[in-house]
Amino acid sequence: MKERERRIPTLSGDIYVKVDISDQIMNVYKGDTLVYSWFVSTAAEGYVTPTGYYKPYHTEKLHLSKQFYNSPMPYAVFFKEGFAIHGTEYVRSLGCRASHGCVRLHTDNAYKLYNLVKQHGYDHTFIKISS
Repeated sequence: MKERERRIPTLSGDIYVKVDISDQIMNVYKGDTLVYSWFVSTAAEGYVTPTGYYKPYHTEKLHLSKQFYNSPMPYAVFFKEGFAIHGTEYVRSLGCRASHGCVRLHTDNAYKLYNLVKQHGYDHTFIKISS
């Protein structure tokens, strides 16, 4: 993994984030090269994680959810009307549906994605969420 991370700056292409809700996995590509694969948590029963194609429109190092009791959303990458990919302290839930709709991942991994988006920009980052 460390070797792959060192190669990221040398790879050409945009950032592609692919979230598979049925498998609860996120794959991150730089161009055609898979650079990360992580377990995530998407919407629990009764909630919805929106599917479709998106571009990030806002990032925030530490967002506090106004909808859910100021819950911390570290390294948030917002992609649709308040929905974000962000870190979580509930790492035991990763790989299972457990969120209120956001895509949650380990905070260390959210930090890596956040930095990729900041480095490459919103116009060069593409997010696909599918069921």
